[in-house]
Amino acid sequence: MSMSSHELDAPPWLRVESTIMATARAIRQSYDQRFNDLDLNLSEASVLAYVAEHGALSQTHIAKSLGLGRAATGALIDVLEDRALVQRETDPDDRRVWLVEITIAGKELVEEVYVRDQILRKQLRNGITRQERQQLAAVLVRLGNNLASVLAEEIETT
Repeated sequence: MSMSSHELDAPPWLRVESTIMATARAIRQSYDQRFNDLDLNLSEASVLAYVAEHGALSQTHIAKSLGLGRAATGALIDVLEDRALVQRETDPDDRRVWLVEITIAGKELVEEVYVRDQILRKQLRNGITRQERQQLAAVLVRLGNNLASVLAEEIETT
């Protein structure tokens, strides 16, 4: 394939979308590796860090904020609760709702998660300028908006 070939003519494994997906998988694997000895994966660490940062939240709020399904979020919270890293408490305003809050053990563990996250992000961004990161973020936001439109159209036609 020559440099002048149009991106759409490229084989599937060379298209931008494939590169984005492969990069996302590699990022997830890198985080999972970094958190492995903490007995956490990226999803569990994300829930733990989110609750540490925002305080007691409903499972539904956590799911929406992190872009996860409610059932998947519930399973992640179960794992964290079994390890005494978070606990569920009844919402005083609505007894039907459970609030998830971080425990002391969770706070201690999330500090190590933050340290490892900072180190890995520095490594991932090596050789990439702030301006390049901002440009990439802007392109990814536009791509995300396009995807949202495509998904909305598909829902309307089904």
